[in-house]
Amino acid sequence: MARPSLFCIFAAVKVLFIHGLASSGAYKMADSLRILLKPCEVTPPDVPIEPAAALALLERLCAETDPDLVVGLSLGGFWAQKLRGRRKILVNPDFHVSRLLRTMIGEVKYLSPRRDGAESFFVTEELCQAYERLEQTEFDALSPEEIAMTTGLFADADEMVHCGPEFALYYPGRRVDYPGKHLPVFPELKHYLVPQVRALCPEMEL
Repeated sequence: MARPSLFCIFAAVKVLFIHGLASSGAYKMADSLRILLKPCEVTPPDVPIEPAAALALLERLCAETDPDLVVGLSLGGFWAQKLRGRRKILVNPDFHVSRLLRTMIGEVKYLSPRRDGAESFFVTEELCQAYERLEQTEFDALSPEEIAMTTGLFADADEMVHCGPEFALYYPGRRVDYPGKHLPVFPELKHYLVPQVRALCPEMEL
């Protein structure tokens, strides 16, 4: 029997894509996922910068849409890690975004358009502290089941974030390295992320 096409493999998959810092759901990686996982349904929300609002939005979306897979990039990987009970791929996750934010105090321009038309946001010490509080408990109570449903993809030349060793400590055997920089490009997603989707969603291989 011939192997199933990508269409068959991903036909029923719903993917929640969580963008990185100063970005939006319009970031090009969302379009790359739509192409590579076609015809899966990719939901790429604009995530608020305020931590409580961000987590509330993402938890509500999970409750409403019940995604088969969550893919988070950078800060999005931090948020994806908090969505317990979901199969997830963390791409160059930033588990300590408060450190980066403290270098950005003041007004910061968004790097991709937002649906609400916002062009910038403000980083304050209070915002940094809010993230820092979440970081203190982000790896608490990880079950073997949670570890097994989580994969981390880490670029070997990441120029911004270096959380691979920390991920490997809490998710032993779940780290995958690939050649690239912090923001993955289409060929890297094709050759390194797609196989991890197959591995996490084996029931899609008819």
